[in-house]
Amino acid sequence: MELSISVFWLPVLLLLVLMKISSAALSPSGINYEVVALMAIKNELIDPHNVLENWDINSVDPCSWRMITCSQDGSVSALGLPSQNLSGTLSPWIGNLTNLQSVLLQNNAISGQIPAAIGILEKLQTLDLSNNAFSGEIPSSLGGLKNLNYLRLNNNSLSGACPQSLSNIDGLTLVDLSYNNLSGSLPRISARTLKFVGNPLICGPKANNCSTVLPEPLSFPPDALRAQSDSGKKSHNVALAFGASFGAAFVIVIIVGFLVWWRYRHNQQIFFDINEHYDPEVRLGHLKRYSFKELRAATDHFNSKNILGRGGFGIVYKACLNDGSVVAVKRLKDYNAAGGEIQFQTEVETISLAVHRNLLRLCGFCSTQNERLLVYPYMSNGSVASRLKDHINGRPALDWTRRKKIALGTARGLVYLHEQCDPKIIHRDVKAANILLDEDFEAVVGDFGLAKLLDHRDSHVTTAVRGTVGHIAPEYLSTGQSSEKTDVFGFGILLLELITGHKALDFGRAANQKGVMLDWVKKLHQDGRLSQMVDKDLKGNFDLVELEEMVQVALLCTQFNPLHRPKMSEVLKMLEEDGLAERWETSQRIETPRFRSCENPPQRYSDFIEESSLIVEAMELSGPR
Repeated sequence: MELSISVFWLPVLLLLVLMKISSAALSPSGINYEVVALMAIKNELIDPHNVLENWDINSVDPCSWRMITCSQDGSVSALGLPSQNLSGTLSPWIGNLTNLQSVLLQNNAISGQIPAAIGILEKLQTLDLSNNAFSGEIPSSLGGLKNLNYLRLNNNSLSGACPQSLSNIDGLTLVDLSYNNLSGSLPRISARTLKFVGNPLICGPKANNCSTVLPEPLSFPPDALRAQSDSGKKSHNVALAFGASFGAAFVIVIIVGFLVWWRYRHNQQIFFDINEHYDPEVRLGHLKRYSFKELRAATDHFNSKNILGRGGFGIVYKACLNDGSVVAVKRLKDYNAAGGEIQFQTEVETISLAVHRNLLRLCGFCSTQNERLLVYPYMSNGSVASRLKDHINGRPALDWTRRKKIALGTARGLVYLHEQCDPKIIHRDVKAANILLDEDFEAVVGDFGLAKLLDHRDSHVTTAVRGTVGHIAPEYLSTGQSSEKTDVFGFGILLLELITGHKALDFGRAANQKGVMLDWVKKLHQDGRLSQMVDKDLKGNFDLVELEEMVQVALLCTQFNPLHRPKMSEVLKMLEEDGLAERWETSQRIETPRFRSCENPPQRYSDFIEESSLIVEAMELSGPR
């Protein structure tokens, strides 16, 4: 392995080699070997936005670093740097992070070869290097990752044959090798979902779909195919063998079906063939499965004193686990019981694969015959809605700088959901109550209970209207048709909540307020009275130019015609002061949109809400807020 390191690093690296430092100890000089490995990774990456700025060689503990997750014993368990515009190469020193369980580097521009040293990370469960510029062959050492569940290497420039060693990994859930330059025959990879479309030398130039969900996709050598035509007798024997195999398979299906029916009759849950006495350490991918008894005890029998929030899809409780760690437990209600365990499993898997610093990370779940619970990290600063009116030492908890930072963080999270997730995710209830704040007041988009998953081939999904009045986009309210632009509208309302300090749902209840927030802001903007809309708690401590820009972005996001609204990636650029002036000027030349569904569309959002026949249903389904 060739290392590109400075002279400064040579003594440190030599010390590590000579001492053969174990995975749980410091070197005699007090240097953490994980710090050294992470710094080597940082030095070989090009970081244009300084997301790794607080990675410091003088630090003893890397657990406080951005994008790093540590286990309870203080060792680095996850390296998550997706969608950070990183380039450069991935250092082989990643192999020294021996406790890694998750490596998420997707959606960057990292090039060079995949380090073979990854293959010695025995605890690794998730490896996502998709949508980069990796080249060369897939290291055969990856076959040594016995605990691997998810392997995504799609959309790179990998070449050569797929290593036979991958067939040694049992329990793979997903393997995606799509859109590379792989060649040769595929090994017998035992994965529930295997994707290799976009590799012409494997799939053939005219292949439309090379994905499979078979447990063991088989390849048929040309010699075997030619042998079938050697003699009529041999063909006859093959037919007999096939018939016998088919008969045996049919009998097995009948037996399995009977067992499933029997277990259902005995009221035992079926989830990965685990009954009520399952092993609590069983995991779904990198997620931990908790017992209902454990979570019930952690929440003090779901005591109302531990309630953090209520929503249309369930109640969130603060919980203290047996190891002393504090988490948030979402107890779902009205889940789709008809969908059963398999549908719940699929939803949980998809949510868990959406990993971004501005998205709430799902870390565990519980599933019984009558209960569905999701376990998330506890956010110490609550939600934006709960902190808008809070004060710290006489000053607003969310000053103007923090509010702008929250807007940027939320935008980045939604960009990831819309444009970097596969399949993409629509949140459908973007509002201040669903934007959580970590210990640094960094925005974390939460509550995926309303999220709907879309394939990239679909531009919208039609469902029952679910959301919060005041945040629901007009086209969604009138037709039930949602798209990414539905979230853009909700984000625009969120910006207005940050500016005014009022929740959209509560606006209008005060004596001096009429209508809905959006109409009120439009009127003040037209009259040139922007300062009157700003939260009075800020006491004038805001930037007037930034206020004008944020109001313009909010109004662009809340245009009635969804086709006129920008994409979230465009919204993010405008918040970063790129292209707002041109977009605003263009929007002023566009006529007021007319809806296809009505001849005389309302000109105010409040009028639209009043005229919508779905408003009662939307309010009922949104639940208590």
